[in-house]
Amino acid sequence: MDYQTLFRIDGRVVVVIGAGSGIGEAAAFGLAAHGGRVVCADANLAAAQRVADQITGARAFVVDVSQSDSVNALFQSVQAEYGKLDVVVTTPGINVRKPIVAYQDDEFERVISVNLKGTFNVLRAAGRLMAEQKSGSIIAFSSIRSLTVEPGQGVYAATKSGIVQLVRALAAELGPQGVRVNAVAPGVVETPLTSPIKSRPDWYNAYAEKNVLRRWAAAEEMIGPVVFLASDAASYVTGTVLFADGGWTAADGRFEPPL
Repeated sequence: MDYQTLFRIDGRVVVVIGAGSGIGEAAAFGLAAHGGRVVCADANLAAAQRVADQITGARAFVVDVSQSDSVNALFQSVQAEYGKLDVVVTTPGINVRKPIVAYQDDEFERVISVNLKGTFNVLRAAGRLMAEQKSGSIIAFSSIRSLTVEPGQGVYAATKSGIVQLVRALAAELGPQGVRVNAVAPGVVETPLTSPIKSRPDWYNAYAEKNVLRRWAAAEEMIGPVVFLASDAASYVTGTVLFADGGWTAADGRFEPPL
């Protein structure tokens, strides 16, 4: 085994959904740097194209993960153009921060549609192609909210827990076909999704203090987990959740007793 190339993905076709910003953008750059042939997909085609323009040989596609026809069309286009599908990373997520009793029907549907149904659509479409070719790695994004919750995060947390179970089920179903399926669960990451919190120093600092590293993550800090799960370094890793949360879920954090 050549240990120096263990994390390389040279020549592999990589589809990053949500590549137009945040963690998806960082993942696209990181996977390209490790040799991937990157396809940048996003609901915002201009944003996807902006990222693709910075990666040699990358292509940009528009996709609405909440619509199965749109997701299927994306993978059909990739299959037609590249002839294979090696890695899929899906990051899109939205949040409506409200107590459950204040939630409106349309808000619930919107969060479920993007986060849970959207991830399902990607897992199903990518899984079908990878099962047929008998290889591939799918990486979905969950969250620390799959384990812990706070007021106003109930629906979002439910979707992130649901993603974990979808990942585990698909890993069990496609393991015999040589397809690996995993999730990354970030803690607090500075992205467009969390940007409103930055304008509230008390809120921002409280989150920073909750994890043991006492800071937020940069989107680029999610590259390592993604590259690992995409590469042969994780060849025996499937059906798992990799927490990249600065120790948020490891420590209580409410009180530091005198030692």
